[in-house]
Order: sequence, then structure tokens, then C-alpha cells
Amino acid sequence: RIRCYGEPRRGRSGLEIYHPEYRVLQPGQEEPVADTFTAIYPTTEGLQQGRLRNVVNQALQLLDKADDLQDFVPAQLIEQFQLAGLTESIKLIHRPPLDAPLEWMNSDTNPGAQRLAFEELLAHRLCMRQFKSLYAQNNAPAFKQGAELTQSFRNNLPFQLTAGQDQAFAEIEADLGRETPMLRLLQGDVGSGKTVVSALSALKCLASGYQVALMAPTEILAEQHYDNFRAWFEPLGIAVEWLSGKTKVAQRKQVLTSLENGDCQVLVGTHALFQDKVNYRALGLVIIDEQHRFGVHQRLSLRDKAAVKNLSPHQLVMTATPIPRTLAMSAYADLDCSVIAELPPGRMPVNTALVSNTRRDEVTQRIQQACASGHQAYWVCTLIEESEQLQAQAAEVTAEQLQKQLPELRIGLIHGRMKAADKQQVMQEFKAGNTQLLVATTVIEVGVDVPNASLMVIENPERLGLAQLHQLRGRIGRGSVQSHCIMLYQTPLSENGKQRLAVMRESTDGFYIAEKDLELRGPGQVLGTQQTGLMTFRVADIGRDSSMLDDVKRVSEKLSADYPDAVDPLVNRWVGERMQFVNV
Repeated sequence: RIRCYGEPRRGRSGLEIYHPEYRVLQPGQEEPVADTFTAIYPTTEGLQQGRLRNVVNQALQLLDKADDLQDFVPAQLIEQFQLAGLTESIKLIHRPPLDAPLEWMNSDTNPGAQRLAFEELLAHRLCMRQFKSLYAQNNAPAFKQGAELTQSFRNNLPFQLTAGQDQAFAEIEADLGRETPMLRLLQGDVGSGKTVVSALSALKCLASGYQVALMAPTEILAEQHYDNFRAWFEPLGIAVEWLSGKTKVAQRKQVLTSLENGDCQVLVGTHALFQDKVNYRALGLVIIDEQHRFGVHQRLSLRDKAAVKNLSPHQLVMTATPIPRTLAMSAYADLDCSVIAELPPGRMPVNTALVSNTRRDEVTQRIQQACASGHQAYWVCTLIEESEQLQAQAAEVTAEQLQKQLPELRIGLIHGRMKAADKQQVMQEFKAGNTQLLVATTVIEVGVDVPNASLMVIENPERLGLAQLHQLRGRIGRGSVQSHCIMLYQTPLSENGKQRLAVMRESTDGFYIAEKDLELRGPGQVLGTQQTGLMTFRVADIGRDSSMLDDVKRVSEKLSADYPDAVDPLVNRWVGERMQFVNV
């Protein structure tokens, strides 16, 4: 006799099973049917289902004979928050009982999986809070001076700060006045004026005789910060220097010397700021723009550079990719958060239209009309491949086609494979108004500021995440005229693609868009944190398990206060050697 199992389907002659698994029963052998469902595991090459199942069964047999696993979450909290026990949870995941609800099989509502996800989120949060309290034990320079300098700076600005900017700076100023290092996340939507707030923060540091490092992920964005800070600070007699991987040897030597002797007060640049030979005389504040584009080790080494006189620098992290509340509660549990909620007065929301690629000629005419009336425009090319080379080729082909269709326009081209100096030249031409239409890849996503640009076409927007689309759209709408964004999509659109583009058409609120992005794509992609090793959860999924986060927060506070001995074992079980990442 043979016992078969697999997925039954109705065929011409009754029920059929394709490629069944089977077991040959010996004559006279009566083998009872298992009293639990049989688990099916995700397999990989070289590790077959049967082998994996045998290994897990051996482990479960050991678990049956042994004492229960040590549960580091106290029994009182397990009962209060209605969690399954740890040993019971593992058995429920691998051996669901035959009377288990069917939805346990197809989703993560299995109480065993929920218990493990809860514990993992709890360990992660405890780990972040642990780091924050450890970091708070370090000493930092307290910046009490600077009122006159910050007022002079404000007086020189051609605009008034918004209430949101004032509030954010007040929170940062209070942190900088303390002798514990600041760890603050400054969130603001695209164009909300975070850079000015970071400049005010830098002045508080400079007034006390300390240096400031400002690090951005791309040369274009770093260069823009450099231009802004020079224009703002040089009239106040403050020396601002620039350092990137492309800085020439002689100039680099000069910058490094002035940094070591303290003549360089503000250093702006890319990842070059934390290379081995870069030594600061007295680094007091590190400003990191667009944090999650940096690898963890890069941030770690920049922080370590400041361990001068046993003082840790203050850290200000800026992001224009608004982080959903659920993610901020977990991924940034170690940072205090300031939010600039409103845009500067006079800014009008960008109108967004979804247009099928079949109407491409109409869109080209729209570009011609906008440029003829004195405005400038972007045409953004996106490709499904991550390859810079293919993206560059696509942009080059598009630029040639548009030049043929619009011979009267001055068209520029920018992509990731161009030399930094060439990219800079193209951007300067566009800023100065010498170029009317800029064909670009997504290299312009972050921080590029050209107020006269009021029209943007984004090709194949269905291929990008919402946060990236919102960033791209944020390159327009910076002047006083109404701006328009045309999303030129390929048909047919998937259901998910339709949903995402509908969000872009309906809203210009980065925080709402970020929540929807999390809902539709999941946390790793929204945060860009696959690289950190810490946010790649084994069981938990922040998007799916976000409803647990409030309880996780309450349990973490209760554990820390009433059961401090349980904290380290919990963190070690789930985070272990990855703990070093948190020290960033």
C-alpha cells in the first residue's frame, strides 16, 4: 500500500494529485495518520523539503523531551497581553493541530508566529533604547552661546522662518545645551526648509569653538549644501570647506591641514568625511542628510572621529523621506524626533496628472508650451533595471528624440555615469536658465533646487516606490507659480500600480504618502535598511505587525522598569552579534 499526499484537484476521472509525495507502507503495517498538519517549508537549492522536515522534526522531538524553553518575557506580562508561551508557540508554528482555523495556514495569524514576532519587535526596541541610554552616558560639549550669531544669520535671510522651523530649532537648541550627546531625527516634507534649521544648529556649535561636519549621500546634494552654507556663513566670517572622493590631492591636503588645526570650521561633503586620514581638531556636531542612504559603518566611523577629549559629538539626522509613525516607533526608537509640518508660505501644491504613454506626443507639446512661456522642465527617465549604464542609455536616447521633436529648445542631459564635474556643469546651466529642458535619471531625486522649474514628466512611474516619486516631484513647486507633474505610465497597469499612482495623484503630503508606501511595499524598501542587518527581521514584519507596536512599547517600558534582568537575555536571543550595528 502507498500513502500519497499533495494538493488534490478535480479532474475528468475524479480527484487527482500531481507530483504527490508518498510513503510505501509495509504489508500489515498500520501507521496512524499524524494528529497535526504537516508543515511545508520554503526550500533552497540543495536543501529538499524532506531533508528540512526531518531536521525540524528531530529538533521538535528534542523539544518534546526537554524542559520548556526559557521564556524571558515574565508570566505576568504574557498573561496581561494574551501572548502564547514560547515553547507552545514553536510547536504551533511547526505542528498546527488538525482543528486549527484554516486562516492559520495562509497567513501569519497563527498565535505562535504572532508571539515570536512580538518578542522580536520587543527585543529590537529594547536594543535601541539600551543604546540610547548607553549613548546618553557619554559626555558631549554643551553649547550655551550663539544667540547673537544665530540672530545675525536670521537677519540676513531674505525670508522669515515658519512656526514649524522655529519649533524644530528650539528642540534642537535645548538638546545642544546639554552635556549628553543629542540624537535627533529632523523630519520634514520635501521643501519644508530643514537645511536652514540645520544651519542654525551648526551656528550654536560654532559659537562655542567646535567644528561641524555635514555629510550628504550624493555629490550633487553635498555640493548644493556647500553652496548654501558658504553663502550663509562666509558673510559671518565662518570658513566652510568641501571634501569629496574627487577632491584633487593638493586641495585635499590643504583642507585636511586646516581641519586639523581648526581653521576649517564647517566641512561639507560625501562619505569622504570619514576616511582614515580625515582628522578633526574638535568635532562637536555631525549633520547627516538623508540618513538611510548611508551604510551603518559609515555613520559609525564618523561618530568615532569625534571621540576627542572623551567627548561624543551631537548628531542631527535629516530626512526628506517622511518616515511613517509605525516605522519611526521601531526603526528610530533611539532617536528623538522633530517634525517640520508645514511648507514655507507662498508654496503651491503640485498638480499631478496620470497620462498613458499612448499620449506621449501631447505631453511633448505641453513641454514646448511651458518652455515657450519662460519656465523650465524636467523629463525623468526610469528603468526597471538598477543598472546605471542602461539608465544612462535610456536617458541619452530620450534626449535625442526630444531634441528632434523640439529643435528650438536647449536640452540638457544628466545621469549617474557622468563625471561629477560634468554633472555639476549641467546643473549650473539649468539653474542659470541656460537650459530649458533637463532630461535626467533619478539622480535628481534628492535636494536639487531650481525654483523656475515648474513642469516635470516622469516616465514609467509605476516602476518606482511612492517615496521616490514624491522626492522627484519635490524638485518642482519651489517657486511662486503653479507647478505640474505628469506621470507617463505604461499600460496595462497592475492593481498595485494603479493604487500607488492614485495615491500620488490624490496627495502631496509626504507623511500620508509614506504610510501608504509602507502599506503597499513593506518596511525594508521604504527605509532602505536592508543594508543595516538590524531591520531585517526574522519573523516580524513591521507593515504586517504594526498593530503590535503600541503594546511592544508598553511591554518594553514595563520590562525595563520592573524586570531589568530580562532585558539583556532577550536582546541577545534576537539581536546578538548584530548589536554592534545599533551603536550607530
